[in-house]
Amino acid sequence: VSVTAFPGIKPQWQQILVFLAIASMVLGAFAAIGQTNIRRLMPYSSIGHMGFALVGLAAGTAEGAQGVLVYIATYVTMTLGTFAIILAMRRNGEAVENISDFSGLARTNPLLAFFIAMLLFSLPGVPLLTSFFAKFYVFMAAINAGLFTLAVLGVLASVVGAYYYLYVVKVMYFDEPAGAVQPMRTELRTVLAFAGLFNILYAVYPSPLVSVASAAARSLF
Repeated sequence: VSVTAFPGIKPQWQQILVFLAIASMVLGAFAAIGQTNIRRLMPYSSIGHMGFALVGLAAGTAEGAQGVLVYIATYVTMTLGTFAIILAMRRNGEAVENISDFSGLARTNPLLAFFIAMLLFSLPGVPLLTSFFAKFYVFMAAINAGLFTLAVLGVLASVVGAYYYLYVVKVMYFDEPAGAVQPMRTELRTVLAFAGLFNILYAVYPSPLVSVASAAARSLF
């Protein structure tokens, strides 16, 4: 809508998107820090990630649109995997919601802990993982469009956001076990396997997704 319906007033809607991107990134990064419930933490994470996606859209270029499409595709996949884990985490028939309940999971269920850690490392944009490349595309689009402040704020928000993701990893690998969790249901295992496989394959061979996103983005301009 922004690109095709309002091309003549790009400076006006660009200002709105820049403001929304900054507000979303800052709120998502800082509001999640104090959360102790994983189900409340992830929605704040989503707010932050939509802010990162808006960075590419605010650029108003084909490169920015490509970055948005790549970002959304990778983020949706990683979030599906993360929520599959959250839904699967049950102990004594009750849902596990607090981050402290993940304590020592690497000792009681190392495979599940590995998949959680992989997704949590990827979400903040740790280099060589999926989200790193997605953020690279939107930040480069912003820089090439002259939105240097927006790109810098995005990087800083990513650093802040990395704290609460890596804190969960620390709890899983370095805290004392809180008890074994129940086995995952087959459908949740399938979703988690898909998310993990996508994360690995995209990091190794990103060309197919990037090519599709590039073609779709250039059709708008």
